[in-house]
Amino acid sequence: MAHTTVDSPVGPLTLVAAAGALSGLYMTDQRYRPAQESFGPEDASLFGDVIAQLEEYFAGRLTEFDVPLDLRGTPFQRTVWAALLSVPYGQTVSYGELAAALGRPTAARAVGMANGRNPISIIVPCHRVVGSTGDLTGYGGGLARKRQLLEFEAQTPTPGRSAGRSSGRPEGLFEAEGLFEVGGLFEGRSADPRAGLPG
Repeated sequence: MAHTTVDSPVGPLTLVAAAGALSGLYMTDQRYRPAQESFGPEDASLFGDVIAQLEEYFAGRLTEFDVPLDLRGTPFQRTVWAALLSVPYGQTVSYGELAAALGRPTAARAVGMANGRNPISIIVPCHRVVGSTGDLTGYGGGLARKRQLLEFEAQTPTPGRSAGRSSGRPEGLFEAEGLFEVGGLFEGRSADPRAGLPG
């Protein structure tokens, strides 16, 4: 285990590595953040690629991360986190939709709890999961940061999408229960992430 801390527009981010992969990305005062001493010694040399990709993300030039992840949790938590990786940049899904897509339509609350325990914020985009009416509901890093990330993604142009507008449905994907199934994971429905956000 090793860690480093980097600055970002949402405040300091603590990066944790284990077994040659990223195992944690924690915000200041994040709910369920492990004790600092569990992160191992500080060693920034292990995180060059992660830091570079985070810089590109916050500059609006990167919409998908490509770093090895070591996600540790229960089988259900890992299933939820894997599904989160398929929610596209600039789009959102609800907890209920995610639960239904995972074949657990009555497990929205359990999905929300797994979402809240996601150990790798931003890269595993739990901020893209909202309430059934589009309200922000909970977020381990705080609702202000969730709003900031969603508004940032909504305003950043991506290929085929203008700033402030959501992209259309990806071509050739199978739509089920309002989500798009891709290799067993799910991409979120097209939606303006700012819709329904508190002012």
